[in-house]
Amino acid sequence: MSEPPALGPRKWRQYTAAITINLSAVATGLSIGWTSPTIAHLQDEKTPVLNESLTQDEISWVTAIFCVSPIFPLPLCNPLSDKFGRKIFASLIAVPAGLSWLLTILARDLVCLVIARVLAGLAVGMTVFIVPMYVSEIASDEVRGVLGSFLMFALNIGILLGFVFGVAMSYQMFAICGLTLPILFVCAFAFMPETPIYLLRKNRHDAATRSLMWLWDNEKMIVDRELLKLQETLKKDERSGKSVSFRDLWGNRGTTRGFLIALALLPGQQTSGIAVVFMYTATIFRLAGSSLDPDSAAIILAGMQVVGSLLATMAIERAGRRPLLLISTGGMAISHGFLGVFLLLQSQGHDISSFNWLPVVILSSYTIFYCIGIGPVAFVVSMEVLTPDIAGLANSLAVALMWIMSFVTVKGFPVTSEVIGNYGCFFVLAVFCSCTFLFTYFFVPETKGKTIESIIEELNGGVQSTKSDMNKERTAP
Repeated sequence: MSEPPALGPRKWRQYTAAITINLSAVATGLSIGWTSPTIAHLQDEKTPVLNESLTQDEISWVTAIFCVSPIFPLPLCNPLSDKFGRKIFASLIAVPAGLSWLLTILARDLVCLVIARVLAGLAVGMTVFIVPMYVSEIASDEVRGVLGSFLMFALNIGILLGFVFGVAMSYQMFAICGLTLPILFVCAFAFMPETPIYLLRKNRHDAATRSLMWLWDNEKMIVDRELLKLQETLKKDERSGKSVSFRDLWGNRGTTRGFLIALALLPGQQTSGIAVVFMYTATIFRLAGSSLDPDSAAIILAGMQVVGSLLATMAIERAGRRPLLLISTGGMAISHGFLGVFLLLQSQGHDISSFNWLPVVILSSYTIFYCIGIGPVAFVVSMEVLTPDIAGLANSLAVALMWIMSFVTVKGFPVTSEVIGNYGCFFVLAVFCSCTFLFTYFFVPETKGKTIESIIEELNGGVQSTKSDMNKERTAP
């Protein structure tokens, strides 16, 4: 039996909730995009805010501390979101985000600027933790992938705005615009519901029903069915209402496999070199001898990220998760390989001046490959391969490792390039992307269109549910 027609138009409020919480991702993406266009101003003798210009080493700390500081709130993210709810926790993102922009405006020395970047990193860490969780808990199975891909799309819009603002605005005006976004997010998100599954865990059945009624546009028959399904899920879950420990991650084969998948895909985002490419965009183009202005090149790359994210949003429920991951990691490996060869030929004295346009094409291709696959899909899959009670702890650990790898790649890029050459760095990144490709090929299942219960069953070695079986379950009285 086919899916009831009523299901289609009833999901617009789920889209509204997903878009609203992703305003926090736009705000934190802006803080990511702040770095590239601002570095030159901070190194200028007439720096706009600091008492003296920053050295290259000091700049590396400003960029690298931002990459590692998202780890700091992670130990508290899971217990706080369980205690106070997804909605309140998400609203708290505005606190470090707003304070970071205030300190950015007022900074007069390196310490103040580093603290501002730490606070910005805290906001990023909270965003990356709570947005996939909130979206996965309010979205129906049919649109879970699409709504989950909004996170990377929103981050990339923020990054693009950061690159554009950095060129078009003064230092102070940029920070003032940055300050308005967290405020806008809190005001808009105040009208969104708490997730139904969280409310059921707290035995707030009336509130869970009201949440579902809002998400499903007051369609009572669908709400009753969804409520029953969530209650059955919680009954099957022996750990529901109990604290989850590290030991629970190894409780059964399916949970262990899901945890290892998250532990590979999320750090795989950063070992692909995305942070290096965007933190050192101007440096890379200068090394490659590109004739294009570094700020213009950065805006082009950020635009390519937005295009790639949009493609991912349209393709994630059509092409599936696995194909997008394989195309993405394979394409990134090839892109790094080509750039490595270009820099190698350049270092050996070959005349490649007629190909100075090539780095822009290579990095634009790399950016699109990243955004159609590993960028958004890693977050989606990491939430789909774990039960809701385990997902918080497991993804906290995976995200922590992700930020550690981000710090290592960003801080280590200048040092490594001196040891093995610039071309060597990109060959290493190509190897990392190839490893993620192989892991995906052999260990990551397809999760498109499946319920989380059927995905976990498959990871446990059970029989994979077919789409017709799932449709029967949805339409069963």
